[in-house]
Amino acid sequence: MKLHRWQEIFYTEAMDQMRLVHAEACHDGKNHLIFCSHPPVFTVGTDDQKKWDVNVVSSDRGGSITCHSPGQAVGYFCFQVPQPARFYRNVLTAYEAFFADVLPSVTYRKEAPGFYIENRKIASLGFRYAKGVSLHGVALNVSVDLSLHRQIIPCGLEGIVATSLEAEGVTMSVSEAEDCLLTCIAEAFDEDVET
Repeated sequence: MKLHRWQEIFYTEAMDQMRLVHAEACHDGKNHLIFCSHPPVFTVGTDDQKKWDVNVVSSDRGGSITCHSPGQAVGYFCFQVPQPARFYRNVLTAYEAFFADVLPSVTYRKEAPGFYIENRKIASLGFRYAKGVSLHGVALNVSVDLSLHRQIIPCGLEGIVATSLEAEGVTMSVSEAEDCLLTCIAEAFDEDVET
């Protein structure tokens, strides 16, 4: 698995760069994992048909509205996907292992894809597949400005509010979260990491 660390990057620039990494993955047959964060932006996926009270950027991922901001660990997966269901299960296994270590009260909800503590959403998922390789990924709130994230209803789910590791009492930097996630992802996919 080839690791790309981009630090903070504008969402639209990241999408352009992700497509280049996707093309590379299609060519070299390797799994590529991207870690980054974005300046504040609201994005909507292809499932979204609503009007929002904030400016949004359209995305070709699945799902509805998501807020990205500094303090978020975004993992974009440009992985080989011969079987989408198995790929998705491996992603869930990785994040479930991460939460088991740092915040065991977090659970995954299949009916509203994401990770939650009761009515509080801490991570969003959205994927797309092209040419047998995945795009997009998972956004984990580590230490985000929740006043920004709470301007929207995460993924349009009534009664759900955003939360973060920090808000739930877990002190961890974004880079520490990425390092832990990297270990969990490498184990779930049984891969070594190339930098």
